[in-house]
Amino acid sequence: MKWHVDFSKDSLKFLKKNNFEETFVLEKITLAIKKFSGEDININIKKMTGDWAGFYRIRDGKIRIIVEFQFDIYRAYIEDIDWRGNIY
Repeated sequence: MKWHVDFSKDSLKFLKKNNFEETFVLEKITLAIKKFSGEDININIKKMTGDWAGFYRIRDGKIRIIVEFQFDIYRAYIEDIDWRGNIY
C-alpha cells in the first residue's frame, strides 16, 4: 500500500527555517514503515508515553521527529520536528 504523509504547520516551519528538505523526513518515515513491516532496518524509533501516547519519536542525530502512524488507513502525520531538548 502507498502511505500518505501529512506535515503540521510547525514541522514545515522547522524544515524551512533550518534549510531541510521534506525528502529528509520522508526517508525517515519510509525506513520506519519498513521496520514496522518486519525488515531489519537500522533506525532509532521509540513509542512514546505520557502526554505523547500514540506517537513515535524518530531520532536522527540531534533532530527529533514526532510522528503519529495510522496503520489502518496507511497515514503518517508529522506532528513536530525540532532539535534535541526543544521538542518535548
